[in-house]
Amino acid sequence: MTSSLLRFTTVTGYFLQDDPATDPGTFDYVKSNFGLIEKHYDEHHGVEQTDSQWRRFDAHIQRLNKSETKKLKVLFLGRHGEGVHNVAERKYGTKKWDDYWSLQDGDEDGNWVDARLTEQGRFQAQVAHAAWEQQIEAGIPSPESYYVSPLNRCLETAQITFQGLAIPNTDPFKPTIKELLRETMGQHTCDHRSTASAIAEEYPEYQFEVGFSEEDKLWDPKVRESNEHRNDRLRYLLNDIFTRDESTYISLTAHSGAITSILEVVGHRRFALATGAVIPVVISVEKGSPSQPESHSL
Repeated sequence: MTSSLLRFTTVTGYFLQDDPATDPGTFDYVKSNFGLIEKHYDEHHGVEQTDSQWRRFDAHIQRLNKSETKKLKVLFLGRHGEGVHNVAERKYGTKKWDDYWSLQDGDEDGNWVDARLTEQGRFQAQVAHAAWEQQIEAGIPSPESYYVSPLNRCLETAQITFQGLAIPNTDPFKPTIKELLRETMGQHTCDHRSTASAIAEEYPEYQFEVGFSEEDKLWDPKVRESNEHRNDRLRYLLNDIFTRDESTYISLTAHSGAITSILEVVGHRRFALATGAVIPVVISVEKGSPSQPESHSL
């Protein structure tokens, strides 16, 4: 993959997840309004001080995007709910899972090829749906674009989370399936996606990106993708999205590995998400030669 033509920089100071003092292990995105920090911004053109924090945040972002050459994007990164493979890894332990069981199609309890959600995973997606409903009432800016991994656990999580919300583009819900938004590739059968035909049959409203292949051409049964290659892949994905999509607010439903890489390439601190959790990230997107990502505050 070629280097990104865009430079991504995390802009901190908007969400608690930006703060090193926030512990990812105990943080509750639902109870904290997705982590939005209650604060006053420098200006409130057309927005009253008594308006909700989300509405003031939106007005602030929109003003900055009108006055600056660089553009701010707000990414809502959602991790899929618990999958059957997550249960299997807990059952066998990470070492046995990585060394043997992740390479198998399943065990006596079931199959985990292109792993599906458990009932707990569906419940976690319903929690996310309710959290979005709550934030919509509080004035959260609606995502203008929705992207989803082609793996089943993300396809279903996104559907449960967003279908039928009281915001545009969710009834029916028609996200775009992006091949490169998937989990770390290779060896683990849970990360081997289904055919395009099977996906289309189960999710007929979903849209495939141009060039999406029928068969999974990226998964290799013998080679596991390195973290460095995964970072390059997600950097390429962001470059692809931002050069085609002018939306400010973008939803991506993905995986722990993919989200870890996105956070790294945009210069955000590492922040592990529980299954089903959501993290918003504000980033600056600039044209020019890529450099090491860095964070800066308001």
